[in-house]
Amino acid sequence: MSADSLMASFDSSAVHVRRAVRLLPLAAALVLAGCMGTPVVPQPAHAGVPVPTRFSTETTSPLWTTAAPAEAQPRGAWWQSFADPILTDLVERAATGNTSLQEAAARLAEARALLRSADANRAPQLGASTGVARQAGANTASGGPVPATLATAGLNVSYELDLFGRLSQASDAARLDAQAREALLQSTRLMVQADVAQTYLQLRAVQAERALVQESLDAYQGTLRLTQRRYQAGDVAELDLARVQTEVAATESEALALERQQVLLRNALAVLLGEVATGFTVPPAPADAALPAIPAGVPGTVLARRPDVSAAQAAVLAAQARVGVAQAAWFPAVTLTGNGGFASPELGDLFKWSARSWGIGALLSLPIFDGGQRAAQEEGARARLEGAMAAHKGQVLTAFREVEDQLGALRLLAGQAEAQERAVQSARRATQLSDSRYRNGLVSQLELLDARRSELRNRRQALQVRTAQQTATVGLIRALGGGWGEDASGALASAAPVVGGGWLAAAPPVR
Repeated sequence: MSADSLMASFDSSAVHVRRAVRLLPLAAALVLAGCMGTPVVPQPAHAGVPVPTRFSTETTSPLWTTAAPAEAQPRGAWWQSFADPILTDLVERAATGNTSLQEAAARLAEARALLRSADANRAPQLGASTGVARQAGANTASGGPVPATLATAGLNVSYELDLFGRLSQASDAARLDAQAREALLQSTRLMVQADVAQTYLQLRAVQAERALVQESLDAYQGTLRLTQRRYQAGDVAELDLARVQTEVAATESEALALERQQVLLRNALAVLLGEVATGFTVPPAPADAALPAIPAGVPGTVLARRPDVSAAQAAVLAAQARVGVAQAAWFPAVTLTGNGGFASPELGDLFKWSARSWGIGALLSLPIFDGGQRAAQEEGARARLEGAMAAHKGQVLTAFREVEDQLGALRLLAGQAEAQERAVQSARRATQLSDSRYRNGLVSQLELLDARRSELRNRRQALQVRTAQQTATVGLIRALGGGWGEDASGALASAAPVVGGGWLAAAPPVR
């Protein structure tokens, strides 16, 4: 072999060696990535909730099951079970005008935008750049001390390899945040519907009570006119007249107090509908609102539809994903970059084929000393996870308590309503007898007034008990995460419990 051939072979080998040396950092990064895995986030210890074998209001003891999340199941138009078209209209108006719903919808839109932003970080980034710079020194095109102008135009692309799952877990956390916001929107919608129904039913009850007091006031005023004539004729003493006057004034005061309650409830209803209280009116009630019956066999798994519990669960999973993001910060970040375009010291030659330029590269970055910042971030992520778990447990406990409260209230109110109805019938009969005896001069006026006061008190209590039954029914619907109407019946029937999995130990059937 000649010396020239040997020298040429040596130069070729040197070129390959230099190329290999330049690619060594990229190869080392890829080898390191192959040896490392995605950090495994330890599963949090389940904050178990001690589940009773049955509700205390149940007469049987069916087994409990573990229910899978079912917040996507339909709730049905449960307010229609009250058979009140005015209530239906108010609920529909609140669905579009309530400000709390609008705020929750805006927060959901923000969470979805953050999710799209997190997903965008996992995609290649492409941008265009152009510029003109005048420089001197080693960083110019000529490398000389004479200032030179360098014009550039091209495209830049970069892509971060998600070798350790940091980007994917950040995207998962954002997705779970969006799910939590969606569940909170559903929870807010249910809350607004329940508040509208309860406020409306209370308003109707106060109106009915006001009419009842007005009826009693009319009767007292008739008695007062009769007593005044008898007093002027000398048939009764002034004490009898003063007693009737006292009853009339006291009843007028009660009527005004009920009128004040009507104003407050009507204004509260206007705010729930997102309307101005001034000039807001509610049409007269077409009839007394029906009391929906709780059907037998509604599965306890409807508790899994509660959107607030679902939101708490999504918050736990999102916090868990962010622990993984904080752990991934300990590992290197590898970014692939590339650029292509034109570079020329003359603007007129910028887009010539001879002025083309390109480059590719790989950047591996790993913080060595950060003053404990990454450790603090991981510790904070774990603390937020513990807080989310505690909040989820508290939400589950609250769900069971609310159902237990409303079931107990409905059971006791049913018995109270029956007893109160008997009291009303007896009080009404006693008033009739006292009035007849008083007109015949057999009893004093004091006995008649006592009988009327007793009848009024018992009739008002009967109205209050019925209102309590209606509001407790709405409270139970809210506690169960929705109603059991026709729209929801199919979904409830098909909501088979998932034994051995899921997140909420569901209640037995509501009877």
